[in-house]
Amino acid sequence: MVSSPDTGSGPRLSPALIATLVAVPVMVIVGFITFAAMKSAQSSDTPIASYASAESAVSADCAKLLAALPNTFEGFGSKSVNGDTATWSGTDDGDPVTVRCGVDRPAELAPSSRLQTVNGVQWFITDTIDGRGQAYVCVDHRPYVALWVPVSGGNASITDVSAAIGKVLPSGPLDFG
Repeated sequence: MVSSPDTGSGPRLSPALIATLVAVPVMVIVGFITFAAMKSAQSSDTPIASYASAESAVSADCAKLLAALPNTFEGFGSKSVNGDTATWSGTDDGDPVTVRCGVDRPAELAPSSRLQTVNGVQWFITDTIDGRGQAYVCVDHRPYVALWVPVSGGNASITDVSAAIGKVLPSGPLDFG
């Protein structure tokens, strides 16, 4: 009797099919890791982090402002101050509300610029990132103050920050460069 090499284990899978069955899940995992890494790198920096700092010493006025800012905003964590910047982290891993004191005057500010007035403070919109948020610079008080409001930030942050600026910082003329 001659034994057969086929032991009844069923049809053999082709090497191409085995390679595909291994490669697809690996690619899905790599895709998720890449997406997560890009998202966390993207949300860690807001546009106001790259704004140039004013050359003049404004630390005393900025310290007063940062101390006067609210400790919390609805939907955000407690205020954290680091140098000239205050942040309130989001609860959903989104961008934080961020205030940065002592930035340069926005170069794009011109007599024809549209300004928003909130609580008597005039804001110039400097950056808008769809799906992330909006950056503003207060242009009628000194030192200049930048504010990042994520899409989940609502109006409370700009309203409360404006009130603090109006109470603490001296007003100044609009400077169109």
